[in-house]
Amino acid sequence: MKLTTYCFSPTGTSRQNMMAVVKGLGIEDVAHRDLTLCDSDSFSFTLHSSLDVVIFSAPVYGGKVAPTALARMEQVRGEDTPAILLVTYGNRNFEQALSQLADFVCERGFRPIASAALVGEHSYSNATYPIAVGRPDATDLASAEEFGKRIATKLNTQEGVRQINVAEEMPRLETPESSLLAFRAFVQEYTRQQQENPVKVYPSASKEACTHCGKCVTLCPTQAITLGKEEVSDPMRCIRCCACVKGCPSGARTFLSPFAKPLSENFQIRREPLYLL
Repeated sequence: MKLTTYCFSPTGTSRQNMMAVVKGLGIEDVAHRDLTLCDSDSFSFTLHSSLDVVIFSAPVYGGKVAPTALARMEQVRGEDTPAILLVTYGNRNFEQALSQLADFVCERGFRPIASAALVGEHSYSNATYPIAVGRPDATDLASAEEFGKRIATKLNTQEGVRQINVAEEMPRLETPESSLLAFRAFVQEYTRQQQENPVKVYPSASKEACTHCGKCVTLCPTQAITLGKEEVSDPMRCIRCCACVKGCPSGARTFLSPFAKPLSENFQIRREPLYLL
């Protein structure tokens, strides 16, 4: 049995969660396809047989799978190939991301046999407004590894590659009503303000603190930062994943998202990983 992974993970949390599942699976023949920094020329057509197992792993942006991740998985095809679906979200909600990913892979010939909604530090998390800081932590990774072991057991039983129905069977998250109402009120007001006076903010760097080391250029998955002009991000390319912010060695890059405060205030209760097998 051969395992192939497809992972888009700008800040590394989706990759960490996925590698814990891979460890639990215990499959020796593994090929990793990191889609985070590859360019468009790398998106070649790839076909997997029914004897393979494929993992698709991506972050959740606004309740959906990161669009860039789906774009870079576009050319992957299966022949009734067993697929493991993993999404990582920032402690608010994964909403329709898993069912969206399931539809995406089914349309391309894959058979979902397991899925998980995992937690990682939110891209917008900062010292003032922390959101799931440090996750996935040791407990998260141990849980993901155990999930991988359970998948391996399934693959070695008569149940084998039974297809799951993600839309109907995946467990749902429960959120205190007060948190939901407060966050929805913020979103409505923010939307109103944007309609009246559209303003979009992007990660940027302090001219005084930026050393022009170029680290952010190498971390950006969409080539939105230019060497020598690291203070700004190209708004036509930036997806606000905050890889540049998390990875800046001098702490010069910041992103003051208006969503950070309401996310931090309303979604402090620790979410635990959810699984479907």
